Amino acid sequence: MDLSSLDIFRTVAAEQSVTRASSRLGRAPSNVTTRVQQLERELGVALFSRAGKRMRLTREGEIFLSYTHRLLALADEARSAVKPSGPAGLFRVGAMESTAASRLPPVLARFHAAWPAVSLQLTTGGTKGLIRRLLAHELDCALIGKPPMEGIDTGYDAERLEAEHVFTEDLLIVLPSSHPPIGTAADLRVESFAALEPGCTYRAVAEHWAEGVKGLRVQELSSYHAMLAAVSTGNAIGVMPRSVLDLLPGGSGVQTHRLGPIETLLIRRRGEALPAFEAFRQALREG
Repeated sequence: MDLSSLDIFRTVAAEQSVTRASSRLGRAPSNVTTRVQQLERELGVALFSRAGKRMRLTREGEIFLSYTHRLLALADEARSAVKPSGPAGLFRVGAMESTAASRLPPVLARFHAAWPAVSLQLTTGGTKGLIRRLLAHELDCALIGKPPMEGIDTGYDAERLEAEHVFTEDLLIVLPSSHPPIGTAADLRVESFAALEPGCTYRAVAEHWAEGVKGLRVQELSSYHAMLAAVSTGNAIGVMPRSVLDLLPGGSGVQTHRLGPIETLLIRRRGEALPAFEAFRQALREG
């Protein structure tokens, strides 16, 4: 078992395809297939179930993948420890869509300029999904929203993760321009609540605020642009940080109701010390 075989296995698991994995790795498909088969023979278990061209992890494959992530991360850390020439290699960052849009562009540009040897891979999603992927070693760190009240489950595991504050967002309920001013959720006069995926901290906070409002159905959307369009129809509300609303065309043509400040946290697995993480954290601190 060598690191190259582990990297091939991890790539096939991510792509669920030998063809896509070989393209990403710059190897011949036959070579990728052979290396996976050699690894399976060495371990004495099937790592993938093969249905046509699709490669799905078996139960044993899922278990082995978690160790693969840890072994490859430890190898990167070891290389950096004995040859401290600066961060290099793949660095996987997760972020909420709002953070990626409003906060990260200058940070990522500055990070790339300082550390061109790092291949930074950005994944967006809701807080709960990002935490799950970090714990599964599919990400190296993530930027998540911290609920300001108890009772909202994000899946955060304080024994396995560590966090630090990086931003504060001003969370808003966004209303149609024609809607009467509101003081509480009871004053709403719309039929739907436009929101992103379940697991989004902002959605969870807004749902907690609107708890008890009868007849308010959730309209699940994939972007803040779509959310603003839904609000503009006059029959929906949305929830987003002010920093995102300020970026959207047409953002000045809606009303807002402030829910309050929400912390954005930078999280990583406890005890890990990747050089790329330290460089990324410094870039975030510089704003």
